[in-house]
Amino acid sequence: MPEFIPEDSVGIVTPQHLHFSEPLELKCGKVLPGYNLMIETYGQLNSDHSNAVLICHALTGDHHAAGYHRMEDRKPGWWDVAIGPGKAIDTNRLFVVCLNNLGGCKGSSGPSDTNPVNGLPWGPEFPLITVDDWVETQARLADRLGIQQWAAVVGGSLGGMQTLQWAITYPDRLKHAVAIATAPKLSAQNIAFNEVARQAIMSDEAFHDGHYQAKGTIPKKGLMLARMVGHITYLSDDAMRQKFGRELRAGNLNFDFSAEFQVESYLRYQGENFSSRFDANSYLLMTKALDYFDPAAAYNDSLAAALSSTAAKFMVMSFTTDWRFSPERSREIVDALLAAGKDVSYLEIDAPQGHDAFLMDIPRYTEGLKIYMDRVAREAGC
Repeated sequence: MPEFIPEDSVGIVTPQHLHFSEPLELKCGKVLPGYNLMIETYGQLNSDHSNAVLICHALTGDHHAAGYHRMEDRKPGWWDVAIGPGKAIDTNRLFVVCLNNLGGCKGSSGPSDTNPVNGLPWGPEFPLITVDDWVETQARLADRLGIQQWAAVVGGSLGGMQTLQWAITYPDRLKHAVAIATAPKLSAQNIAFNEVARQAIMSDEAFHDGHYQAKGTIPKKGLMLARMVGHITYLSDDAMRQKFGRELRAGNLNFDFSAEFQVESYLRYQGENFSSRFDANSYLLMTKALDYFDPAAAYNDSLAAALSSTAAKFMVMSFTTDWRFSPERSREIVDALLAAGKDVSYLEIDAPQGHDAFLMDIPRYTEGLKIYMDRVAREAGC
């Protein structure tokens, strides 16, 4: 637990549980009669509501982006390195909003909740969600908070995809779009990794075709394997070499199938931890949302055409050793924005940490993000 709350922390924060009774028509054709969103906010909304920033989370993220829920918490929110007083996303100047996306398992409506129609857990009957659907719920959230236009929408990885969709769907409702370590659509390799993870979950004997809650079980082995596969892709070869090398846990070979190497032990720990905190059906939904994202598809596969109606100024950032969402994919976005005549800045950070770098306090990255967010705050009059 922290011995004290750092001065640059947003401190103790309390999530807000909001209900939306207006029906939501989803891209899949189904309709949710109502839904809940779990959110957190940091900083103060100014008098003209011009300083609001939306943070979009990645695959298994949630609303808890910064600060602590209790003094006894061991770790702060998932992007605490970037959000707080005087940090890159400065809560002395900006009002920051983060939510748990629809379909998640941290307070927003999702598969683990009760289906109001039959009083049973939604389970696999919860409809498939797309990035477009998330943006629609986020726009309704903005309406609820009295925010007509975001000073910026910011996201990394899957969060960056939401940022791009925001700029396309609601061009007049955001001034800046900050897309970090993301891509305009998944490659076949990325879709393949997601499918392996899904198959690991669905082939677990405790999955019960997604009705595991009703059976009083969880597909723990499947979730562990899914997380282990995913986690490998979030790290670079250099990062794994520096962190683990070929170090043995006991200093010698056991000649069995236990976790002999440090990297094996690490992956098993990550899988075990993940299986106790994340819902399997939510994981399936989130990876499908990743797979489906392709805004250019509606524009004859022209990303420039998809981005032609956007009005935001863009900041795109990538990391040299990120092979899950490589710099080449970010440059596709930059090239399309330039072809569409848009205002875009690009920063490629030389960092050995791989895809997970977007969550870390890396000096050049932090400095670049802070410089751009200072611009956002100035233009918001803060």
